[in-house]
Amino acid sequence: MTMLSEVSTALVQDKYQVESVVKVDTPKGMTGDEWYHYTIIFGKKTIEGMKPGSLFSVTQHAEEFVENLNERSGKYGSQAYRSKKK
Repeated sequence: MTMLSEVSTALVQDKYQVESVVKVDTPKGMTGDEWYHYTIIFGKKTIEGMKPGSLFSVTQHAEEFVENLNERSGKYGSQAYRSKKK
């Protein structure tokens, strides 16, 4: 592996990313005939969700979710949970 590949791999592993979007059966008690299960990963962490819609719209939702998570997490984790020192 070249140095550039190692750096690129390290950068990708430091961010949330959409791993998959897969069509699934309609969940029990829900309506609609097009449901998708999406998986978002960050290292060993996994976030899973289900959403009705087209493959395009659910993929777009998952990608926007990932973008939001990455913006909020920053280099040192989420800023939302940091307390200010007095």
